[in-house]
Amino acid sequence: MNATSPATTPESAPGRVVLLTTSHRVAPGLLSWPAWQALHAADRVLCADGAHPQLPYLREAGIAVEEASPSAEELVDACAGGHTVVVVATGEGEPALTDGLARLAGTGRVRMPELELLPASYDLPGARLLDLVQVMDRIRAECPWSSLQTHKGLAKYGIEEAYELVEAIEEGDRDELREELGDVLLQVVFHARIAEEHPEEPFSIDDVAGAIVTKLVHRHPHVFGDETATTPEEVKAHWLRTKAVEKRRTSITEGIPLGQPALALAAKLASRVRTAALDVPLPRIEGIGYDLLTLAIRAEAEGVDPEAALRAAARAYRDAVRAAEGVQGN
Repeated sequence: MNATSPATTPESAPGRVVLLTTSHRVAPGLLSWPAWQALHAADRVLCADGAHPQLPYLREAGIAVEEASPSAEELVDACAGGHTVVVVATGEGEPALTDGLARLAGTGRVRMPELELLPASYDLPGARLLDLVQVMDRIRAECPWSSLQTHKGLAKYGIEEAYELVEAIEEGDRDELREELGDVLLQVVFHARIAEEHPEEPFSIDDVAGAIVTKLVHRHPHVFGDETATTPEEVKAHWLRTKAVEKRRTSITEGIPLGQPALALAAKLASRVRTAALDVPLPRIEGIGYDLLTLAIRAEAEGVDPEAALRAAARAYRDAVRAAEGVQGN
């Protein structure tokens, strides 16, 4: 009796399908080493899209790519005899083909080839930001409303989205937090896209990102340089020193936006005064404003955000109002 059963002879071996996926956010041709190995070792390489961005680079590397879109049955037949077929995926990874293979396997009547999903290039963290930039480019060019917007016209939305983000944080709603972070990010990308069109001083989202990267590296010498910091207080001291050198301010009050909410403004002023170890007496002004200023300074000294504290109290008051309305309505 032959020790090799008919099911394991080379002629009847089911073979192998390798579904090769790539990311459009990575430059074509920058494939992983396992991907190149699979391509060079394959008996056939198929791709349904003749305009696939990877094809010129594969052919330049000596890979013979057939422009074909086989059915599941045809692909199984192509693998017969132990052959390996690599399918260079298009779009979302050839769902029609993989669904067809799954249905064929489910019949139980066909000996299926081994199926391997091989990512040939991966998205790095932050890769979807490239999609956002591309979408914003198209919206700016084609949307009648977005194409007319200016920095000044969008300013109010930036404030609104920031408040909605704070509310999501304070409410502890993770889904809402993710959405509001996206809305804030949109404001940044939108403003950067508008800035590209300035006739004299244009800048792009890359300039924005590059500037903040430079600032973060410079202000974290304990991470990127030779200095050391083991406590949050030392980190803050590093930050303030480098910021002071950068800004070259003549007063600790410089750079504090006066248009922010009054409690936040008072707390920020108090923080600057305390950090600078200045003894600044409170202005002798009677009235509610003076009382609020005193409370804001006290809150900052105790490590309490007066804006957040007042919002929490206001929400509790809102709930009490609703409860009272319910009682009185009965």
